Amino acid sequence: MSSYITLEHILKEILQVVKPQQHDRSTRYQVIEELRIVLESVESLRGATVEPFGSFVSNLFTRWGDLDLSIDLPNGAYVSSTGKKRKQNLLADFQKALRKMGGWRRVKLIPNARVPILKFESTRQSISCDISIDNLQGQMKSKLLLWISEIDGRFHDMVLLVKEWAKAHDINNPKSGTFNSYSLSLLVIFHFQTCEPAILPPLKDIYTGNVADALQGVRATAERHIKEIFTANIRRFKQDKSRRVNRSSLSELFISFLAKYSDIGSVASDLGICTYTGKWEYIRSNMRWLPKTYAIFVEDPFEQPENSARTVSMGNLTRVSEAFNMSRHRLISANQNQGSLLATLVGPQVSQYIPRAPPRNPTYNGRHYNPQPTRPQVHRSIQSPSQTQHQFQNMRVETRSNYSTVTRPVQAYPNQEQQRWRPRSDR
Repeated sequence: MSSYITLEHILKEILQVVKPQQHDRSTRYQVIEELRIVLESVESLRGATVEPFGSFVSNLFTRWGDLDLSIDLPNGAYVSSTGKKRKQNLLADFQKALRKMGGWRRVKLIPNARVPILKFESTRQSISCDISIDNLQGQMKSKLLLWISEIDGRFHDMVLLVKEWAKAHDINNPKSGTFNSYSLSLLVIFHFQTCEPAILPPLKDIYTGNVADALQGVRATAERHIKEIFTANIRRFKQDKSRRVNRSSLSELFISFLAKYSDIGSVASDLGICTYTGKWEYIRSNMRWLPKTYAIFVEDPFEQPENSARTVSMGNLTRVSEAFNMSRHRLISANQNQGSLLATLVGPQVSQYIPRAPPRNPTYNGRHYNPQPTRPQVHRSIQSPSQTQHQFQNMRVETRSNYSTVTRPVQAYPNQEQQRWRPRSDR
C-alpha cells in the first residue's frame, strides 16, 4: 500500500505543476484579443469574430496547452454552412494578414485537413494556435466536456495526468500517428464509465442522439436546447441516491486506466470504444463503423460515427499498447522510487519543477479519494480572478465583438478559483 501512497503524492505534485494559473489564462485572453485586431484588418472577414474552443473552454488545458480558435462568420442568427473551398480561401487571407501585421511565427496553412486549419505561434506569449472557420462542432464539444467534467472532479485531474503521461511516451501527437488530446479525453470518459462502480454514465443517458445533427437552424436555439438536455440529465445522474459511489483514489484510477488499455493492440481489431453506450462494441456487428479502415476505433459520441482516434496508425498501435503495459508494470513495481515514477509519468518539462523530497503527511488514506484543492507551485506572480478580469477588460480595444470573459470557481473544487471562458450560449 505504501507504493500507492507514494504514487498518489506524486500525482498531486504533478497536478500542482501542470494546472494553469491566472497568468496562463490572461495570457491566452491577450492572444485572442490580438487576433481580433488582426481579424478586423481582413476585408473578406469583416464582421467575423474569434471564438476559442478546445481544452481552454473545457477547462482541460495545462500551462503549456495550445489554443484552438474558430473564426465565426457573420450569418445572422443561423448556423453557418461554409464550404471547404471558401474556408481554405478565408484562412489564406488571414494568413496574409498575420504575416503583414507581424508578431506571429511558424505560420502554416493546412488546407487539405478534414477541417482546414491555420497553425501559428504568438511571438510575444509563445502560445501555439490552431484556427479554423466556423468550427461550431468543435465549440460545442468543448462545452460538453466542460459540463461532463463537473460531474466528478477526478475526471478533470485524470485528463490532465493522462495527457502529460501520453506526451512523455510520445503517444499524444496526431501528426506522428498517435492520439490527439480529444481522443485521450474520451479514453478517460470510457474508463470512468466501465470502472466498478461507474463514475460516469453512458453518454446516451445524458444526450440521446447525435449532437452534430442538432446543430442546425437558429444557432442560439440549437445550443440552448442541447445545453438544457445535457444539464438536466447530468443533474438527474448526480442526484440519483440509488447509484453506488466510486471512492477510488487518483492513483488507483490511473493504474486501472493503464491496465484497461494495456492489451489495446490485440483487441482493437475486433472491438471499438463507444462512450455513447459506455461499452466495448464489436466492430463487425456495428454497421455504422464498417468498413473498418482504422488501427483503433474510438467513436466520437457527439459526431457519430466519426473516429476520434483516426490519426493512430497501424504501425504505432503496438507502441501505444506497450506504453500502457510498460507504464503499469513500472508503477506497481516494488522497486519504484520518486525518480522512476516521475520518468514514467511525465517528461522533463514537468519533472524539473517537482522537488526531489519524500512525501510528508500525504492526504491519501490508503483507499479513498478525498479531493484537496492545491495551487501550482511555480515561480510567477499570481493575480486574483478579479484582478485578471479587470486587466483584461482594460486592454480591450473599442470594436464590435461578442467576446467576453467570466470569473467563477471550478465546480469540482469549490476553493480553487479559476477564470474560465464563458460559452456563447451562457452569455
